[in-house]
Amino acid sequence: MTQSAVIRREHPGLSPLRTALELAAVGLPVLPLRRGKVPFGNCRACAAIACGGRPNMKDAGPCQCPSVCHAWAAATADPEVITSSAWARVWDLAVAVAYHPAGAGLTVVDLDNPAAVSWARRTLPTTRTVPTTRGEHWLYRGAMPSANQVRPGVDIKSRMSYARWLGPGLGTTTDLPPAVRRLVEREEATAARRGVASSVLDRPEWDRSVATGCRHTERYVRTGLERGLTMVRAHTESGAGSQAFGVARFLGAQHTRCPGPCGLDAIGQQIIAAAISVGVPEAYAHRAVTNGFTTGLGRTT
Repeated sequence: MTQSAVIRREHPGLSPLRTALELAAVGLPVLPLRRGKVPFGNCRACAAIACGGRPNMKDAGPCQCPSVCHAWAAATADPEVITSSAWARVWDLAVAVAYHPAGAGLTVVDLDNPAAVSWARRTLPTTRTVPTTRGEHWLYRGAMPSANQVRPGVDIKSRMSYARWLGPGLGTTTDLPPAVRRLVEREEATAARRGVASSVLDRPEWDRSVATGCRHTERYVRTGLERGLTMVRAHTESGAGSQAFGVARFLGAQHTRCPGPCGLDAIGQQIIAAAISVGVPEAYAHRAVTNGFTTGLGRTT
Protein backbone atom coordinates (compact mmCIF):
# COMPACT_ATOMS: atom_id res chain seq x y z
CA MET A 1 0.00 0.00 0.00
CA THR A 2 3.02 2.30 -0.35
CA GLN A 3 1.53 3.97 -3.42
CA SER A 4 -1.46 5.21 -1.42
CA ALA A 5 0.74 7.37 0.80
CA VAL A 6 -0.04 10.39 -1.42
CA ILE A 7 -3.74 10.18 -0.55
CA ARG A 8 -4.70 12.36 2.36
CA ARG A 9 -6.70 11.50 5.43
CA GLU A 10 -10.37 12.49 5.30
CA HIS A 11 -10.93 16.19 5.84
CA PRO A 12 -13.67 18.70 4.96
CA GLY A 13 -11.87 19.95 1.84
CA LEU A 14 -11.76 16.56 0.11
CA SER A 15 -15.08 15.25 -1.17
CA PRO A 16 -15.91 11.52 -0.89
CA LEU A 17 -16.05 11.24 -4.69
CA ARG A 18 -12.62 12.78 -5.13
CA THR A 19 -11.21 10.53 -2.40
CA ALA A 20 -12.76 7.49 -4.08
CA LEU A 21 -11.23 8.34 -7.45
CA GLU A 22 -7.77 8.85 -5.92
CA LEU A 23 -8.00 5.51 -4.13
CA ALA A 24 -9.24 3.72 -7.26
CA ALA A 25 -6.29 5.14 -9.18
CA VAL A 26 -3.90 3.19 -6.93
CA GLY A 27 -5.94 -0.01 -7.08
CA LEU A 28 -8.22 0.13 -4.03
CA PRO A 29 -11.81 -1.03 -4.77
CA VAL A 30 -14.02 1.62 -3.15
CA LEU A 31 -17.64 2.24 -2.19
CA PRO A 32 -19.48 5.23 -0.69
CA LEU A 33 -20.76 5.29 2.87
CA ARG A 34 -23.94 7.10 3.90
CA ARG A 35 -24.83 8.86 7.11
CA GLY A 36 -23.88 6.62 10.01
CA LYS A 37 -20.83 5.62 7.94
CA VAL A 38 -22.45 2.42 6.67
CA PRO A 39 -23.06 1.23 3.07
CA PHE A 40 -26.10 2.35 1.14
CA GLY A 41 -29.02 -0.09 1.15
CA ASN A 42 -30.01 -2.19 -1.82
CA CYS A 43 -32.29 -0.80 -4.50
CA ARG A 44 -35.83 -2.22 -4.77
CA ALA A 45 -34.80 -4.79 -7.37
CA CYS A 46 -32.04 -6.10 -5.08
CA ALA A 47 -33.92 -5.86 -1.76
CA ALA A 48 -33.67 -9.03 0.34
CA ILE A 49 -31.28 -10.42 -2.32
CA ALA A 50 -34.24 -10.90 -4.69
CA CYS A 51 -31.74 -10.38 -7.54
CA GLY A 52 -29.76 -13.45 -6.51
CA GLY A 53 -26.71 -11.51 -5.32
CA ARG A 54 -23.61 -10.17 -7.05
CA PRO A 55 -21.55 -12.55 -9.18
CA ASN A 56 -18.50 -11.79 -7.00
CA MET A 57 -20.22 -12.75 -3.72
CA LYS A 58 -19.63 -16.09 -1.98
CA ASP A 59 -22.95 -17.44 -3.25
CA ALA A 60 -22.52 -16.04 -6.74
CA GLY A 61 -25.75 -14.82 -8.28
CA PRO A 62 -26.90 -13.20 -11.52
CA CYS A 63 -27.27 -9.59 -10.28
CA GLN A 64 -26.01 -7.07 -12.81
CA CYS A 65 -27.51 -4.02 -11.09
CA PRO A 66 -25.44 -0.88 -11.81
CA SER A 67 -26.40 0.70 -8.47
CA VAL A 68 -24.39 0.67 -5.23
CA CYS A 69 -25.99 -2.50 -3.87
CA HIS A 70 -24.70 -5.38 -1.70
CA ALA A 71 -22.27 -3.36 0.42
CA TRP A 72 -18.66 -4.65 0.03
CA ALA A 73 -19.58 -6.47 -3.20
CA ALA A 74 -20.25 -3.11 -4.87
CA ALA A 75 -16.66 -1.97 -4.34
CA THR A 76 -14.81 -1.18 -7.55
CA ALA A 77 -11.67 0.53 -8.81
CA ASP A 78 -13.27 1.30 -12.19
CA PRO A 79 -13.55 5.10 -12.53
CA GLU A 80 -16.33 4.74 -15.13
CA VAL A 81 -18.50 2.92 -12.59
CA ILE A 82 -17.58 5.31 -9.78
CA THR A 83 -18.61 8.34 -11.88
CA SER A 84 -21.60 6.65 -13.54
CA SER A 85 -25.12 8.09 -13.41
CA ALA A 86 -26.21 5.11 -11.26
CA TRP A 87 -23.69 6.13 -8.57
CA ALA A 88 -24.15 9.90 -8.93
CA ARG A 89 -27.08 10.17 -6.51
CA VAL A 90 -25.25 8.38 -3.71
CA TRP A 91 -22.19 10.60 -3.95
CA ASP A 92 -24.49 13.55 -3.24
CA LEU A 93 -25.43 11.82 0.04
CA ALA A 94 -22.13 10.12 0.88
CA VAL A 95 -20.27 11.17 4.03
CA ALA A 96 -17.23 8.89 3.74
CA VAL A 97 -15.50 6.24 1.62
CA ALA A 98 -14.79 2.58 2.33
CA TYR A 99 -12.68 0.02 0.51
CA HIS A 100 -12.70 -3.76 0.09
CA PRO A 101 -9.40 -4.93 1.66
CA ALA A 102 -9.16 -8.34 -0.01
CA GLY A 103 -9.84 -6.71 -3.38
CA ALA A 104 -6.53 -4.90 -2.90
CA GLY A 105 -4.77 -7.95 -1.44
CA LEU A 106 -4.96 -6.65 2.13
CA THR A 107 -6.19 -7.67 5.57
CA VAL A 108 -7.18 -5.08 8.17
CA VAL A 109 -6.94 -5.94 11.86
CA ASP A 110 -9.49 -3.55 13.35
CA LEU A 111 -8.52 -2.73 16.94
CA ASP A 112 -11.52 -1.04 18.51
CA ASN A 113 -10.14 0.23 21.81
CA PRO A 114 -6.87 0.98 23.65
CA ALA A 115 -6.80 -2.47 25.27
CA ALA A 116 -6.97 -4.14 21.85
CA VAL A 117 -4.20 -1.88 20.56
CA SER A 118 -2.01 -2.80 23.53
CA TRP A 119 -2.65 -6.49 22.86
CA ALA A 120 -1.65 -6.09 19.20
CA ARG A 121 1.56 -4.28 20.10
CA ARG A 122 2.52 -7.14 22.40
CA THR A 123 1.45 -9.93 20.07
CA LEU A 124 1.51 -9.05 16.35
CA PRO A 125 4.35 -8.09 13.99
CA THR A 126 4.60 -4.38 13.26
CA THR A 127 3.05 -3.13 10.05
CA ARG A 128 1.34 -0.05 8.60
CA THR A 129 -1.08 1.42 11.14
CA VAL A 130 -3.94 3.88 10.71
CA PRO A 131 -5.44 5.75 13.69
CA THR A 132 -9.22 5.40 14.13
CA THR A 133 -11.67 7.19 16.42
CA ARG A 134 -11.25 4.62 19.19
CA GLY A 135 -8.23 2.55 18.22
CA GLU A 136 -6.20 1.60 15.16
CA HIS A 137 -6.31 -0.33 11.89
CA TRP A 138 -3.29 -2.58 11.29
CA LEU A 139 -2.84 -3.37 7.59
CA TYR A 140 -1.13 -6.54 6.35
CA ARG A 141 -0.29 -7.72 2.84
CA GLY A 142 -2.41 -10.78 2.02
CA ALA A 143 -6.08 -11.74 2.12
CA MET A 144 -7.97 -14.10 4.44
CA PRO A 145 -11.54 -14.77 5.66
CA SER A 146 -13.13 -11.97 7.67
CA ALA A 147 -14.53 -12.46 11.17
CA ASN A 148 -15.97 -10.27 13.90
CA GLN A 149 -14.92 -10.31 17.54
CA VAL A 150 -12.11 -12.83 17.18
CA ARG A 151 -11.10 -11.54 20.60
CA PRO A 152 -12.33 -8.57 22.67
CA GLY A 153 -12.24 -5.43 20.54
CA VAL A 154 -10.67 -7.13 17.51
CA ASP A 155 -12.29 -7.68 14.09
CA ILE A 156 -10.67 -9.05 10.94
CA LYS A 157 -11.67 -7.28 7.71
CA SER A 158 -10.52 -8.81 4.44
CA ARG A 159 -12.69 -11.03 2.20
CA MET A 160 -16.39 -10.22 1.99
CA SER A 161 -15.93 -7.13 4.14
CA TYR A 162 -15.17 -3.42 3.94
CA ALA A 163 -13.10 -0.97 5.95
CA ARG A 164 -13.56 2.76 6.19
CA TRP A 165 -10.82 4.82 4.55
CA LEU A 166 -9.16 6.93 7.26
CA GLY A 167 -5.90 7.77 5.54
CA PRO A 168 -2.71 6.04 4.40
CA GLY A 169 -1.32 5.51 7.91
CA LEU A 170 2.29 5.19 8.94
CA GLY A 171 4.88 2.45 8.57
CA THR A 172 5.50 -0.29 6.03
CA THR A 173 2.85 -2.84 5.13
CA THR A 174 4.22 -6.28 6.02
CA ASP A 175 3.11 -9.80 5.10
CA LEU A 176 0.07 -11.28 6.82
CA PRO A 177 1.48 -13.33 9.72
CA PRO A 178 0.26 -16.75 10.94
CA ALA A 179 -0.71 -15.13 14.25
CA VAL A 180 -3.48 -13.18 12.51
CA ARG A 181 -4.67 -16.16 10.49
CA ARG A 182 -4.96 -18.20 13.68
CA LEU A 183 -7.40 -15.66 15.12
CA VAL A 184 -10.08 -16.89 12.74
CA GLU A 185 -11.24 -20.34 13.66
CA ARG A 186 -12.15 -22.75 10.91
CA GLU A 187 -15.93 -22.86 10.77
CA GLU A 188 -16.85 -24.91 7.78
CA ALA A 189 -14.69 -27.92 6.97
CA THR A 190 -17.86 -29.78 5.94
CA ALA A 191 -21.56 -29.35 6.41
CA ALA A 192 -22.88 -30.89 9.61
CA ARG A 193 -23.41 -34.62 9.43
CA ARG A 194 -26.85 -36.11 10.02
CA GLY A 195 -27.52 -36.77 13.64
CA VAL A 196 -25.01 -34.20 14.88
CA ALA A 197 -25.05 -34.27 18.66
CA SER A 198 -25.96 -30.96 20.25
CA SER A 199 -28.33 -30.01 23.02
CA VAL A 200 -28.95 -26.71 21.22
CA LEU A 201 -30.73 -28.34 18.29
CA ASP A 202 -33.51 -29.60 20.55
CA ARG A 203 -34.19 -26.33 22.38
CA PRO A 204 -37.73 -24.82 22.16
CA GLU A 205 -38.37 -22.05 19.63
CA TRP A 206 -39.12 -18.42 20.46
CA ASP A 207 -42.74 -17.56 21.17
CA ARG A 208 -44.64 -14.76 22.83
CA SER A 209 -44.69 -16.49 26.22
CA VAL A 210 -41.01 -15.66 26.73
CA ALA A 211 -41.31 -12.09 25.39
CA THR A 212 -43.90 -10.48 27.64
CA GLY A 213 -42.02 -7.17 27.72
CA CYS A 214 -41.26 -6.85 24.00
CA ARG A 215 -42.75 -3.81 22.26
CA HIS A 216 -42.82 -5.56 18.86
CA THR A 217 -45.59 -7.72 17.44
CA GLU A 218 -45.08 -11.46 17.26
CA ARG A 219 -45.23 -11.31 13.47
CA TYR A 220 -42.48 -8.68 13.36
CA VAL A 221 -40.15 -10.73 15.57
CA ARG A 222 -40.84 -14.01 13.78
CA THR A 223 -40.35 -12.48 10.33
CA GLY A 224 -37.01 -10.95 11.26
CA LEU A 225 -35.84 -14.13 12.96
CA GLU A 226 -36.80 -16.38 10.05
CA ARG A 227 -35.02 -14.15 7.58
CA GLY A 228 -31.93 -14.20 9.77
CA LEU A 229 -31.99 -17.99 10.14
CA THR A 230 -32.33 -18.36 6.38
CA MET A 231 -29.25 -16.18 5.88
CA VAL A 232 -27.21 -18.30 8.31
CA ARG A 233 -28.32 -21.60 6.76
CA ALA A 234 -27.45 -20.31 3.28
CA HIS A 235 -23.74 -20.29 4.21
CA THR A 236 -23.19 -24.00 3.70
CA GLU A 237 -19.52 -23.68 2.72
CA SER A 238 -18.16 -20.77 4.75
CA GLY A 239 -19.06 -17.69 6.73
CA ALA A 240 -21.96 -19.08 8.77
CA GLY A 241 -20.33 -18.08 12.06
CA SER A 242 -19.80 -14.50 10.94
CA GLN A 243 -23.33 -14.43 9.56
CA ALA A 244 -24.68 -15.64 12.91
CA PHE A 245 -22.84 -12.76 14.59
CA GLY A 246 -24.39 -10.29 12.13
CA VAL A 247 -27.91 -11.67 12.56
CA ALA A 248 -27.63 -11.57 16.36
CA ARG A 249 -26.27 -8.03 16.24
CA PHE A 250 -29.09 -6.84 13.99
CA LEU A 251 -31.86 -8.57 15.93
CA GLY A 252 -30.45 -7.41 19.26
CA ALA A 253 -30.42 -3.81 18.06
CA GLN A 254 -34.18 -4.01 17.39
CA HIS A 255 -34.84 -4.52 21.11
CA THR A 256 -32.74 -1.77 22.68
CA ARG A 257 -35.85 0.28 23.52
CA CYS A 258 -37.99 -2.59 24.80
CA PRO A 259 -38.74 -2.76 28.55
CA GLY A 260 -38.15 -6.53 28.34
CA PRO A 261 -38.04 -9.43 28.60
CA CYS A 262 -37.89 -10.05 24.85
CA GLY A 263 -36.90 -13.70 24.78
CA LEU A 264 -33.49 -13.02 23.27
CA ASP A 265 -32.09 -16.18 24.87
CA ALA A 266 -34.54 -18.27 22.85
CA ILE A 267 -33.79 -16.29 19.70
CA GLY A 268 -30.08 -16.80 20.31
CA GLN A 269 -30.53 -20.55 20.68
CA GLN A 270 -32.27 -20.71 17.31
CA ILE A 271 -29.46 -18.75 15.63
CA ILE A 272 -26.88 -21.03 17.24
CA ALA A 273 -28.79 -24.11 16.09
CA ALA A 274 -28.93 -22.76 12.52
CA ALA A 275 -25.16 -22.19 12.52
CA ILE A 276 -24.47 -25.65 13.92
CA SER A 277 -26.72 -27.20 11.27
CA VAL A 278 -24.33 -26.01 8.54
CA GLY A 279 -21.16 -27.13 10.29
CA VAL A 280 -20.15 -24.35 12.69
CA PRO A 281 -18.59 -25.76 15.89
CA GLU A 282 -20.98 -25.23 18.80
CA ALA A 283 -18.51 -23.23 20.90
CA TYR A 284 -17.82 -20.88 17.99
CA ALA A 285 -21.55 -20.46 17.31
CA HIS A 286 -22.23 -19.63 20.97
CA ARG A 287 -19.45 -17.05 21.00
CA ALA A 288 -20.54 -15.43 17.72
CA VAL A 289 -24.15 -15.05 18.86
CA THR A 290 -23.23 -13.81 22.33
CA ASN A 291 -20.88 -11.21 20.87
CA GLY A 292 -23.49 -10.25 18.28
CA PHE A 293 -26.13 -9.55 20.92
CA THR A 294 -23.61 -7.67 23.07
CA THR A 295 -22.72 -5.40 20.14
CA GLY A 296 -26.32 -4.94 18.96
CA LEU A 297 -27.58 -4.05 22.40
CA GLY A 298 -24.75 -1.58 22.91
CA ARG A 299 -23.27 -3.37 25.89
CA THR A 300 -19.60 -3.51 26.77
CA THR A 301 -17.69 -6.71 27.48
